[in-house]
Amino acid sequence: MRIVPYCSEHFIGVETLWRECFPDDPARNHAAAAIPAKLAMGDDLFLVAEGSENEVIGTIMAGYDGHRGWLYSVAVRPDHRRTGTGTRLVEAACDRLKAFGCVKVNLQIRAGNEAVTAFYEALGFSVEPRTSMGREL
Repeated sequence: MRIVPYCSEHFIGVETLWRECFPDDPARNHAAAAIPAKLAMGDDLFLVAEGSENEVIGTIMAGYDGHRGWLYSVAVRPDHRRTGTGTRLVEAACDRLKAFGCVKVNLQIRAGNEAVTAFYEALGFSVEPRTSMGREL
């Protein structure tokens, strides 16, 4: 397995992975909308984990606004979970964020997803007393 920056050849694999891992996501989060928007940032913070035959087995997007970093779209194919793929993706994204000068990374987890919460806690993240709010534009 290797972690590489996203390129257009990954699109079908990413789209398939996200549909499997995030079946209830709104259209604004689908690959066709999210990937072009992310690539327009030009920050190389969209990473893909490739398997032994260069197939997409995981993804992570990161963002940095000069104040805090964020992790998004962390996904690993079910048959590659518990192999270190997710950990390597998170650490690669955090390394890149740190290189930008980022000193704190945030992420959001859907309520009730205890398995994902445990995954991030094992990586040193902690639940913070915050209320997450959003507004569609």
